[in-house]
Amino acid sequence: MKRSLFFVLLVLPVLFCAFGCASKQTEAPAGPQSAEVQAEPEEAPPAPEEGASQDEISLPPGAGLPDSEFTGENGNPAEPPALPQPDPQLTGTPQANKLVVLDPGHQARANTGQEPVGPGASEMKMKVSGGTQGVATGVPEYDLALTVSLLLRDELGSRGYEVLMTRETNDVDLSNRERAELANQAGADVFLRIHANGSGDPSVTGAMTLCPTAGNPYPVGGLYSRCRLLADCVLEEYAAAAGARMERVWETDTMSGLNWCQVPVTLLETGYMSNPDEDRLLNDPAHQVRMVRGIADGVDRYFSEMGV
Repeated sequence: MKRSLFFVLLVLPVLFCAFGCASKQTEAPAGPQSAEVQAEPEEAPPAPEEGASQDEISLPPGAGLPDSEFTGENGNPAEPPALPQPDPQLTGTPQANKLVVLDPGHQARANTGQEPVGPGASEMKMKVSGGTQGVATGVPEYDLALTVSLLLRDELGSRGYEVLMTRETNDVDLSNRERAELANQAGADVFLRIHANGSGDPSVTGAMTLCPTAGNPYPVGGLYSRCRLLADCVLEEYAAAAGARMERVWETDTMSGLNWCQVPVTLLETGYMSNPDEDRLLNDPAHQVRMVRGIADGVDRYFSEMGV
């Protein structure tokens, strides 16, 4: 009996200790976490792989795109729209319904016959001469005049003008009076006569235009202000585009091709074929493009300043 009691007294403390320690380990702490217990940081997004393009990274719509390239639709860039091309035929443009008559000066064979210098005049003048010739290129003036005039026809046509040529070949026989009358009969809004100059002094260079004087005794005299404006506009714009020395506007009543006109007219001397450098320049195709653009700019400016 004593031995049994002794065994119970020995075992009970051991069982009591084991039960109490287990209870303390499963018990949740009532106080705040200790400083050593920290929340784990959130996982950072993976960095793009080396060599990955910016397009592979998710961006807000339009991010990183210039405003001009952002369509506002799904943030996608778009090809810039083609610029609308102006329609020169629209009513209200200076070119609309305007007729330009071009007269390439001279012709392959001169006509030494005589005709009155103006309507009703007793003074007579050669119908048409053969013109000058390039000292360096050997190109005759009539050939240069036709080449430039054909280019000018196309340039003016592209700007919306109606264009009529007095000749499209060198093999014609047209007097200066007949050329002016052709422009009159067509009802030209502008009559442009294209020439090149010559001088006994090979150092002379430059461009000039011709128009009638304010006291011209023929019908064209009543159009002096228009002719002078046309001469100024064509000369200034031509010189600017072609880089030519601007010589002058020559007001004269000696030219039958001006005196027979009943429409605004000017004659452009594009340069001196008697100067070797200017002769070569006048016959250079790339320079001829600049020449015709300048002449066309002068025509544009004329109608703009006329307000028609």
